[in-house]
Amino acid sequence: MPKLITSLNQYEVWFVTGSQNLYGEETLRQVAHQSQEIVAALDAASDVPVKVVWKPVLKDSESIRRLALEANAADKVIGIVAWMHTFSPAKMWITGLDLLRKPLLHLHTQANVALPWGDIDFDFMNLNQAAHGDREFGYIQSRLGISRKTVVGHASNPAVTAQIGTWQRAAAGWAATHELKIARFGDNMRYVAVTEGDKTEAELRFGVQVNTWGVNELAEAVHAASDANIDSLVGEYEELYDVVPELRRGGDRHNSLRYGAAIELGLRSFLEEGGFGAFTTSFEDLGALRQLPGLAVQRLMAEGYGFGAEGDWKTAVLVRTANVMGAGLPGGASLMEDYTYHLTPGEEKILGAHMLEVSPSLTTEKPSLEIHPLGIGGREDPVRLVFTADAGAAVVVAMSDMRDRFRLVANVVDNVPLDEPMPNLPVGRAVWVPRPNLATSAAAWLTAGAAHHTVMTTAVDIDVFRDFAEIAGTELLVIDENTTLSEFMREVRWNAAYYRLAQGL
Repeated sequence: MPKLITSLNQYEVWFVTGSQNLYGEETLRQVAHQSQEIVAALDAASDVPVKVVWKPVLKDSESIRRLALEANAADKVIGIVAWMHTFSPAKMWITGLDLLRKPLLHLHTQANVALPWGDIDFDFMNLNQAAHGDREFGYIQSRLGISRKTVVGHASNPAVTAQIGTWQRAAAGWAATHELKIARFGDNMRYVAVTEGDKTEAELRFGVQVNTWGVNELAEAVHAASDANIDSLVGEYEELYDVVPELRRGGDRHNSLRYGAAIELGLRSFLEEGGFGAFTTSFEDLGALRQLPGLAVQRLMAEGYGFGAEGDWKTAVLVRTANVMGAGLPGGASLMEDYTYHLTPGEEKILGAHMLEVSPSLTTEKPSLEIHPLGIGGREDPVRLVFTADAGAAVVVAMSDMRDRFRLVANVVDNVPLDEPMPNLPVGRAVWVPRPNLATSAAAWLTAGAAHHTVMTTAVDIDVFRDFAEIAGTELLVIDENTTLSEFMREVRWNAAYYRLAQGL
């Protein structure tokens, strides 16, 4: 059975260098050598997480066209970095750029950092022409309407490698959505608007496949879990978590923990056999399941799976995407929901949680494994991990279907410690101060029509989502420390016109 991969190790980015035959073989050999040095510098940078692969210098339209087609066909290639070392006449790039379907980063750089003032002659000038060669390339990209990220500076500059690494993570998220299959167990929660969405448009826009399976197909897999496998998994729980006595072996609720383990085993096997990278559940459609899945969902999200509650497949997409984009970084990604506010003047903050399903990847503390009544769903008391997300910077992002487009809304926030213990709220939770403040953040969120389900990520920052939205051609509204409500409202209105015009009739 295929295992879900949440890593950037299987991906690569191609580095292409533009020139032309006008300069002769000696100059072209220098171009190739210097571009290989740039690639080596990028590949050695700790903040460039995806392998950078050098490709031979491109000197004519046919070689550019073939490279674009090869990149399109290579699943492991998640993007192209392009640099016009000398002067590469842009008309030779028209066909290749028009065919390219992978994300593009234009690196405006040069081989040397400082000018060797006393040694410069016209041979040096012929070789080192990126200052205007890249302007030629920039023109043709704009003329063709090519979406790209532009990064300016030398490859040895950490500010440059950081931007390239951010773009690589966004490109990996884009690749992950195009590999993503979502299993929906049941439908959306009845009468809820924001969890609805156009699944056909989602596959066209993001490449994700969203389909539904009867929850009793999952229940069959759950009830087929063997005692031996359940024993083994329960032993893992007891090593990893502070399991309350009543759930431990010999405890009077131990069978509930065993059933929680059976849910994880059955759910995992179903997802692996179907090649799914994300899933949804609904407390209104549990079929033969005796518990609403809690512990299993939490652990699978921590491994990289996407999840959306109440049938919310759009949030499942975001959780999986954020998990991939944050691979290898401290922190994690989880389903989150704004629940209630602390409105003491000057101390305003948000308490977020969900019924059960918050990922323990948001904490470095050892979670407690507990059992409590749920009061919703009409099933047995479910087991779940209880913890508070670590303090620190985070981003919460929602996806809404606005009829003519998908809209991403992101709020930069700061998770903070609890003001006081919360012994009567036995769920995974986070408390955060939204930027710039609660009043502006909440008003902007409501103005944008953003969803109440979000992904919270403590691994990647807002710049990764900016690059992802640019790659996807998807609207992104950002609420951060610079946001004012009047400017935000204007942006919402402008975007309505822009995206309607950009999509044509």
